Amino acid sequence: MASLSAWFWNERFWLPHNVTWADLADPAPGVEYPKAGHLLAALPIALGIFAVRILFERFIAGPCARILHIQSGVGRRAQSNAVLEKVFTSITKNPDSRHLDGLSKQLDWEVRKVQRWFRQRRNQDKPSTHTKFCESMWRFTFYFYIFIYGMCFLWQSPWLWDTRHCWYGYPYQVITSGLYHYYMTQLAFYWSLMFSQFIDIKRKDFLIMFVHHLAAVGLLSFSYANNMARVGSLVLFVHDTSDFLLEAAKLANYAKYQRLCDFLFIVFGAVFIITRLVIFPVWVLNSTMFESWDIVGPFPSWWLFNILLLILQVLHVIWSYLIARIAIKALLRGKTLFVSSPSGMRESGPVFLSLCPLSPSPLLSRFSPFALSA
Repeated sequence: MASLSAWFWNERFWLPHNVTWADLADPAPGVEYPKAGHLLAALPIALGIFAVRILFERFIAGPCARILHIQSGVGRRAQSNAVLEKVFTSITKNPDSRHLDGLSKQLDWEVRKVQRWFRQRRNQDKPSTHTKFCESMWRFTFYFYIFIYGMCFLWQSPWLWDTRHCWYGYPYQVITSGLYHYYMTQLAFYWSLMFSQFIDIKRKDFLIMFVHHLAAVGLLSFSYANNMARVGSLVLFVHDTSDFLLEAAKLANYAKYQRLCDFLFIVFGAVFIITRLVIFPVWVLNSTMFESWDIVGPFPSWWLFNILLLILQVLHVIWSYLIARIAIKALLRGKTLFVSSPSGMRESGPVFLSLCPLSPSPLLSRFSPFALSA
């Protein structure tokens, strides 16, 4: 195990030339550098966030949903039938015509009645609008809080105004209390999302969501361990600027305030495109690729993180194109952005670009890019 750990944390990969982990292990008195051991603090914080979420959804979001007359029921439940339940759980949730004919003969039911049973049974597994509202309200609250905290913290940080400060003296950069709390809170939140996946209502994108959260935890952890936390805080802040707006649009949609939902989604789209296609490449990528090259020079993990950031930028372009295309198509048809659509639209769960599965709004329900988010 020790040899595996030594191989993984090879300082020739993670740190600039002529820098070792030992150099960062014993700083001067009163000086603290990031250490991999600090990351363990995120786990109890994640449990605390998860507990706060449960209390928040029960005592704050739940009453708000009732005030807005958002029902907690799931509609009609399928009648109890052992044969169909066994097929549903172990064979298929969407039987084809061959299965339908066989079950119809076996139960002496009409094919349409069997189809209706499977439709009702599938609906039972879908989260209710009440559940989705409570979840979105919790996410909106956290995203808005972390956005405000990040803005207040970074406003006083020199690297917000001059990104070259992300690299001056690297990797011998002191971890301030504000930067530590910002990073640990973000990391703990993604850990809490991983915990909650196993007790929340299971969705089709469970595996994709799990991989996404795992990737986010990995990127946050590694960027903290090799002290790229300053530029990492800028990446986080750029992405935080639009997350709470999307959750606000979802809340308005669940509450059936469609004009407000339209407006919030348009604002979200504008902020998303500006931050992802302008600010992120001009401000962040310019610093990670060119300023760092001039000040520190490249090293193996530098290449890794820049490649990952470039992949993220490609995804930004794809997501922005999808937002713009759907919005333009809706506007050219002379309709509002959100009108009635067939039921059964699937939720995109992953990342910050997911919207309600039973949305009455085609833009919300059709918009389903999935990938990495910071």
